[in-house]
Amino acid sequence: MEWKIDTELTIFDSLPDGFLQASGPELKDLLPGPSLIDLSGRDDRPLFVCTLLHGNEVTGLLAIQRVLEHHQSMPLPRRLLIFVGNISAAAEDVRTLDRQTDYNRVWPGTEFPDAPEADLMAEVTDYVSRQDPFASIDIHNNTGFNPHYACVNKLDADCLHLARLFSRTIVFFEKPTGVQSAALAKYCPAVTVECGISGDPAATSHAAEFVQSALHLHAFPENPPDPADLDIYRTFGVVKVPTALSFSFDGAPADIQFRSDIDHLNFSELDAGTVLATYSGEPHVRLAALPATNEPVEDYFQYRDQEVRLAQPAIPAMLTKSAQAVRQDSLCYFMHRVDLTGQKINR
Repeated sequence: MEWKIDTELTIFDSLPDGFLQASGPELKDLLPGPSLIDLSGRDDRPLFVCTLLHGNEVTGLLAIQRVLEHHQSMPLPRRLLIFVGNISAAAEDVRTLDRQTDYNRVWPGTEFPDAPEADLMAEVTDYVSRQDPFASIDIHNNTGFNPHYACVNKLDADCLHLARLFSRTIVFFEKPTGVQSAALAKYCPAVTVECGISGDPAATSHAAEFVQSALHLHAFPENPPDPADLDIYRTFGVVKVPTALSFSFDGAPADIQFRSDIDHLNFSELDAGTVLATYSGEPHVRLAALPATNEPVEDYFQYRDQEVRLAQPAIPAMLTKSAQAVRQDSLCYFMHRVDLTGQKINR
């Protein structure tokens, strides 16, 4: 069955019946579409939490359900705004439907301002910004083997303190644009948290503990974070597989045959010459490393002796073996280590 794609926002001032028990696909029976749930708490400055911007990333939903179950018999420490995003994609257990624009590429600052989803996210942002938000958390999963890490769009002290509540591993990024954390960072400390594989019980526990900690936080520390307590990376390139290029991860015939363990290389400091894939013949198009900052990206791939190798050192993140994720987003991001000011650290 094809579910109606609804980009009209519904706002609730109480928890919809059945929300605590619903799975991602079951939300279509409870919610008319993208929904903002506004729940009161002892402190009126709200924590804003986003979930299901990608329909098959359910850790955020599970974590919110766990937090709300814990508070059923007691008031929330502070007001909580919950945005439940892509109900249509969740109904089909996919990241994004083919006829949609990615829900985490259409927030204010997007490259797709004419998309109907952009109007929806502008409405959400306007509502939240008028509530004087305390902090914003966007909860995601990924499809490769990655550590749990936090992402920020600003290297200011409050954003880093919020990120450190989740993980000492922090990624600073400027592209892609139109993401939730960048839009909300104009109004409050904002992070995206990457919680590993969707549905992993450990991921749910970690995300729920983070939301609980943020709810109970009265204020951010006045002192800047200790650099020795953080591992900060900055994305500088995003690797795309051109549409015309076929690929496989299991050795099946294709233009590019990626190594079968490629998703285990995430957050590894890879040397120049590391083999990422093999190929037969001369590929008619090649992998593209596009800039993720305002600085140009050098050529990161060598094609020689039927192998695709790194031309220079790189630290990848979000390497995946999901063909759908590769086509809808990217193969991975390349990063380097930076200090608290965003300057590259050479090691």
